[in-house]
Amino acid sequence: MFSNYLIGLREGLEASLVVCILIAYLVKTGRRDALKPIWIGIGVAVALALGFGCALEFGSQELTFEAQEALGGSLSVIAVGLVTWMVFWMRRTARHLKSELHGKLDAALQMGTGALVATAFLAVGREGLETSLFVWTSVHAAGDGTPRPLIGAALGIGTAVVLGWLFYRGALRINLSTFFTWTGGMLVVVAAGVLAYGFHDLQEADWLPGLYDKLFDISDTIPPDSWYGTLLKGVFNFQPDPTVLQVTVWLLYLIPTLVLFLLPVGFASGKGKVKAPDEQGSRPSKAPQA
Repeated sequence: MFSNYLIGLREGLEASLVVCILIAYLVKTGRRDALKPIWIGIGVAVALALGFGCALEFGSQELTFEAQEALGGSLSVIAVGLVTWMVFWMRRTARHLKSELHGKLDAALQMGTGALVATAFLAVGREGLETSLFVWTSVHAAGDGTPRPLIGAALGIGTAVVLGWLFYRGALRINLSTFFTWTGGMLVVVAAGVLAYGFHDLQEADWLPGLYDKLFDISDTIPPDSWYGTLLKGVFNFQPDPTVLQVTVWLLYLIPTLVLFLLPVGFASGKGKVKAPDEQGSRPSKAPQA
């Protein structure tokens, strides 16, 4: 439940911030007449995200077991890829998000109503589709048959909406860079569990080998139906009897991704390096002429 709450909070807060920035800019520039197209675009984006989630849930029920596992495993891999890109993108652009959206909104205002609807739709729709896909894969991985994962996601989104409203009213101020760094790191851990379980689904679909090649089995120590087994499953997608492939994929994703995510921004591009004297524009002294 916590992992889905985190997903809803993180993705929902991104969407809420986008909406707040768009609306606040229009209000401050005296363009309240453009608010209606913005809300239309947001409404269409939300409806599309809900429809996408329903299509995944009800459409998969008509498939065979092997097809369901293949679909779940494939979408888990796609969802982890999207979420990984999202956390790195937000970490890199969080400081410039406001100016970037203002620029897009200025261009849309000059183009007309349709462009305003498209701007709001694209800004919010991406977050909505990512949320639907990742929540569905996370619920599929949990597989406990209870509504707790969906309740967790709904609570996270609800919290994000409240926080967004408080930001808009100026009643709440937090360091967004720090917030997205911490939640992004936790989301990478959640994504590692979803990815590992996605590969397990592909093994059950007979797309990948090694289904019965267990690395260890501690089901007697941590029963899956115990409260702590359920907690570990809900937060980290922990499985007491993982296959060798699951653990290998989990480690290969989690360690390098978390290390790269926690590196200072710009480290990989070489920013912040000390330049050698010849790179700083210093010129070699001329040799004395005879």
